[in-house]
Amino acid sequence: MFKKIKPYVVSILIALAVGGLSALATSGTMNIYSEITKPPLAPPAILFPIVWTVLFVLMGVGSAGVYVKIKNDNLPTTALTVYAINLGANFLWSIIFFNLRAFLFASVWLMLLIAIIITMIIEFKKVRPWTAYLQIPYLLWCLFALYLSLAIAIQTRF
Repeated sequence: MFKKIKPYVVSILIALAVGGLSALATSGTMNIYSEITKPPLAPPAILFPIVWTVLFVLMGVGSAGVYVKIKNDNLPTTALTVYAINLGANFLWSIIFFNLRAFLFASVWLMLLIAIIITMIIEFKKVRPWTAYLQIPYLLWCLFALYLSLAIAIQTRF
């Protein structure tokens, strides 16, 4: 039984590790969220780690489902390559926004990340449709994050 769930456990741990490393890399600068003027609809800071944990778990489950199908059916690994690129882009966004405080660039970077997520959803769907559907909350959250990021960039004059 562990053999069947192992890819899911490993994939979830990888996704959570990326999120954890991102939080660690920005831990000294997260106070910026309480210091800046936030736009309407901005959630309380406590909501972010909860939502991101759920999203990283969904990413991990989805990527594991894709991995298992690719491995069993000897399919191309394009979906997993896009997923890896997504994790890297996701990790860098936090550094750009929090550490560098480059709010406009962070917004542009988020647009790139959203394009990568859409590509990932398309590639996941080609392999296993249910894995693509698991990524929709991630896409929606990043679209909401884009609203927040752009509003902060405008309010702080970039």
